Amino acid sequence: MTQNKENAASAALEEVRDGMVLGIGTGSTTAFFLERLAERARDENLELCGVPTSIQSAHLATQLGIRLVALNEVDVVDLAVDGCDEFDANLDLIKGRGGAMVREKVVDYAAKRLVILADGPKRVKQLGEQVPVPIEVLPFAWAAVAREIDELGGQWDLREGTAKDGPVVTDNGNLILDTRFGLIDDPEALERRLAIIPGVIGSGLFTGHVDIVYCGTNDGVDVITR
Repeated sequence: MTQNKENAASAALEEVRDGMVLGIGTGSTTAFFLERLAERARDENLELCGVPTSIQSAHLATQLGIRLVALNEVDVVDLAVDGCDEFDANLDLIKGRGGAMVREKVVDYAAKRLVILADGPKRVKQLGEQVPVPIEVLPFAWAAVAREIDELGGQWDLREGTAKDGPVVTDNGNLILDTRFGLIDDPEALERRLAIIPGVIGSGLFTGHVDIVYCGTNDGVDVITR
């Protein structure tokens, strides 16, 4: 699947123009995009800057020589480029396997244009087929939020660390409840419902904002627009 991700990342470069402020997503496919973006910027002497969505993406961009700015320092994000864990025919998404979905949502939703990079297995008929919905919660409120999720019929797990004891802590200092709702009939309604639970910072449901998906395949790239 690495080649498929590389295909998607390379195709999305055509979205970039000189002088842009870019939202920089988090994840393996976005990393491929950043590497190719840095090469193009050097070859064509492009003036670009990026708003990172995680410590990881900021570190990689810095290594590649991409100038970084904070979201509060710019008037507009021209283009956000990000990955996903699932996308459907409406270009709604589940994101957050890397735990950066809240900062990604802030930057992605603020952008004038949102581009998503994916590979074939991420394309589903209905969200919820393969992955849970990550929900970022305040640490002192996670049990209360979990009870609300129970009321909604979700089955949650507190995300545990793999290289440390205890739960995963996000870049924002919060915890994650990975929650399965089964096949999601109305992702937009569920995104809104989760957002109003006290203690929830944000969820990995992204609805109504994606402009285009570049989906890498064995044969090249499928370009899917809203």
